[in-house]
Amino acid sequence: MLAKIVLSGLVAVTLIFQCSRTVTGFSESADGAKMLWSDEFDYEGAPDAAKWDYDLGDGCPQICGWGNEEEEYYTNKKENVRVEDGFLVIEAHAEPTENSNFTSARLVSRNKNDWKYGKVEVRAKLPQGLGTWPAVWMLPTENNYGGWPKSGEIDVMEHVGYARDTVYGTIHTQSFNHTNGTQKGGAVFAPTVESEFHIYTLNWTPEKMEWFIDNVHYFTFDNEHKTADEWPFDQDFHLLINLAVGGKWGGKYGVDKAVFPQRFLVDYVRVYENG
Repeated sequence: MLAKIVLSGLVAVTLIFQCSRTVTGFSESADGAKMLWSDEFDYEGAPDAAKWDYDLGDGCPQICGWGNEEEEYYTNKKENVRVEDGFLVIEAHAEPTENSNFTSARLVSRNKNDWKYGKVEVRAKLPQGLGTWPAVWMLPTENNYGGWPKSGEIDVMEHVGYARDTVYGTIHTQSFNHTNGTQKGGAVFAPTVESEFHIYTLNWTPEKMEWFIDNVHYFTFDNEHKTADEWPFDQDFHLLINLAVGGKWGGKYGVDKAVFPQRFLVDYVRVYENG
């Protein structure tokens, strides 16, 4: 059952994890947890290559449309992804490229920064318009239990343009995934996500995952200690931040080309160890 909570004010997303790499020189969170990694986007130009890589193209030939029938072609061009004025900017354009109708960007921390457990925090302002589909999410780095969905997926925050006042937190596993309609997740009523910054948080421990917006809890997924089909979340995962266009979910009610270009703005991404 989806929880609905009315929220306003600033939004941020924080991720706190048990990091598989040693990072020093960062402060503590309000609850005393040590920060292991962050990108404050306090520079100009391309995203930090020591922290981020890119998924490029349309996913073909393996899974065209990135498996969701999306309409964007991901690039690493400045037009689509850059750091300016203290923010990561991911910008989607109605711009035919290859076999796609739009361009956008998808950042990944894969093999640069990977974590098992912790707390993730992201402060962001979301795009608007029919067909937009921004997300902060996580995938396994090694796929220890097999390909998707066997090794799991963690959606820290998703938003679709036709549901302007709602954000979602979801997990996918072999037993619980959207292809079967069995995914587990929560939703929160947040009417200002397109006009204001908010904080999106995932707290991931060996026993459970918890989702928050502006420190308000709205969903928990418990580890029932059955099999990897239900809980494959005992391995390293990496971050993805992207702005998709269209697709099975984002494009459920079509795509309005007239609203583009659209920007997904991220103020910071922070990863902490468990306190």
